[in-house]
Amino acid sequence: MKADIPASLQDSLRAVSEDELTLCDREPIHIPGSIQPHGMLLVADRGTLDVVAGAGDIEGRLAPQWLGRPLASLIGSAAVEIALGIEDETSAVLDPVTGLENSLDGVAHRTGEYLLIELEDAERAGASTARIFTRIEEAGAALARTHDLLDLCEAAVQQFRAITGYDRVMIYRFHEDGAGSVVAEDRAAHLVSFLNHQFPATDIPKQARALYIRNRIRVIPDVCYEPAPIRAAEAGLSEVDLSDVGLRSVSPIHIRYLQNMAVGASASISIVMDGHLWGLVACHHDEAKTISLSDRTACRILAHTLSQQIAAKDEAELTRERVRIRASEDTALALYDPESSFESFVEGAGSELCRMLGADGLAVLSGTQISTFGRCPDEADLRTIGEWVKDKAAPFPFLTDRLALHWPEAEAFQSLASGLLAVSLSTETPICLIWLRAEKIETVEWAGNPHKGASTDPNAVLTPRSSFETWSDTVRGRSRPWSIAEVESASRVGRLLRERRQAIRLKELNRDLLETVRENQLLLQQKGFLLREVNHRVQNSLQLVAAFLRMQARDLDDAATKSQLSEAQRRLNAVALVHRRLYSGESVEIVDLSRYIRDLWTDLASSMDGAWAERARLDLAPVQIAADRAVHVGLIMTELVINTQKYAYDGKAGPLAIRLDQHLGRFRLAVSDRGAGKSRDHQGFGSKMMRAMVDQIEGTLEEAGNRPGLVTTVSAPVERALHQGS
Repeated sequence: MKADIPASLQDSLRAVSEDELTLCDREPIHIPGSIQPHGMLLVADRGTLDVVAGAGDIEGRLAPQWLGRPLASLIGSAAVEIALGIEDETSAVLDPVTGLENSLDGVAHRTGEYLLIELEDAERAGASTARIFTRIEEAGAALARTHDLLDLCEAAVQQFRAITGYDRVMIYRFHEDGAGSVVAEDRAAHLVSFLNHQFPATDIPKQARALYIRNRIRVIPDVCYEPAPIRAAEAGLSEVDLSDVGLRSVSPIHIRYLQNMAVGASASISIVMDGHLWGLVACHHDEAKTISLSDRTACRILAHTLSQQIAAKDEAELTRERVRIRASEDTALALYDPESSFESFVEGAGSELCRMLGADGLAVLSGTQISTFGRCPDEADLRTIGEWVKDKAAPFPFLTDRLALHWPEAEAFQSLASGLLAVSLSTETPICLIWLRAEKIETVEWAGNPHKGASTDPNAVLTPRSSFETWSDTVRGRSRPWSIAEVESASRVGRLLRERRQAIRLKELNRDLLETVRENQLLLQQKGFLLREVNHRVQNSLQLVAAFLRMQARDLDDAATKSQLSEAQRRLNAVALVHRRLYSGESVEIVDLSRYIRDLWTDLASSMDGAWAERARLDLAPVQIAADRAVHVGLIMTELVINTQKYAYDGKAGPLAIRLDQHLGRFRLAVSDRGAGKSRDHQGFGSKMMRAMVDQIEGTLEEAGNRPGLVTTVSAPVERALHQGS
């Protein structure tokens, strides 16, 4: 089927997709109330350790009488001890359990007040442990020998298919909008290919993607199975949370989906990078098929190796691109004469500047003058573009690969300018550099029609697509997207041009207005003196208040009040530290958050036991952030470090890790320890203040177990002005 979607219909199709996605996202797939029948499930009360519910053929494979019995009488005391030691969202493999006819493999989970025990038939003639590790080592070596991402994915599907024996193995990569595409495939000859086919976000809704991060491998041995319901002594236990249970029954919608694809059995292995679901290893088989616990473990380890290789390949590719672009930068900037016009610069260096960023055209708007190179809209349209983008391109570059989506007027010239990357130079005469990319008409092959109708009724019954026949969709109004290295280069070129023009301007001012410059220098000195004086007075005031608090706390006999005053003093010192670090530097607008956090930790550590500095580990990626947002981040980090110092190791020094990274338009700051974990739910002033700070930066705060210890993660947008428009 061939479909050319007009621009006028794309928004309505997009709305249908969003409605459908909302319906899918509401399906409670984590509480199905049943399991797949190839295994068994025991639900035990963590307090009494008695079995209160179960599912599967427990009577025929484990014990005729099991409900209400002590868990240890069914799986052994040693297995119970292992199960009691695990935390939420973690699992533990148990020693083989003796069944009525054969041994059973067991996996334990914890959810709230219950212990969940999964049991499956153990392998009768499985491979030795040495052979399993050898297989993993050989597969990992095969992945390491690949040259690029595509080569890596092609090697990966071959290795996973060799381990699992499935008819089809695919690497499925998620896109930013939740949709995905098959980037590599290894299949039996009789199967049709899904290679390079795309699947809509509704095929794997949001809550399913979240479970793929928790459950790194998911197996459906027989899509035609009859669910085994949870049988419980009390009402309500049938709705226990099975998020971590591999035997969890599958959504009927997904079962029908697989049946429509003519799939008899499936397995999914998650590819997770830095806590984000990059993609899946999707396995299909024509007939019913299962894989052993050892093979599933091998697949899980290999998926972890694959994620590391993907990260390494991405970083290597980015490095190569940066080197190439930097060479073009040097060539182009060598042709720039700040005393000449931009027209002459564009005429001489336009070709290199376009080659540098892979652009089809370049326009430089300097006041009322326009200089162009390559394929560009006419002068009137360029002036309109310049007016629309000038405020959006300062102080950060503005970029989009779908200009008409954000500015409908651009549809008139989208064949020449569907992609735009603009940098605004704040100089005496406003200057805007605009790189343009032409429309790239693309035919996208979908596995079935992604625009199938969906009901907006929240009570509607969900049904999956029935056809996966190749469906082609012509996409217009988009260009090739801009890469991170290209955006970095545009920003750097703009900065260097601005600096060079400012330098020549200063020479002109020195030549013509020497006395005025001297006066300005005097004024600047006075301003600097006043700023230093104000800063000094603020610091003195903060120190004075801190001293008053310290003195008052020393004279008090009430322990609680004394503790509160001491806490207030520490937070006040933290505020003073933030002020000193941010506002005594050169810039009060943009801050390198990684450098700021490193300096902040140095100062915090100086007031702590020296052992803290020795056992601390910092992993900080460069993140540019507005100064006012950095103030909040600094206070949040200070509070997290203080909490760790107080509670993690009972006041003693211990391992502490601070990590900062950026994904898309958000930063993540994680402070973790290996201590006692979260032992109290009391919301004191510090916690309330920290959450208020998080709200101020429109962020989120999450706490999770660190096995052992606690990891607290703060995530928030880097800056609204960094919105990329794509």
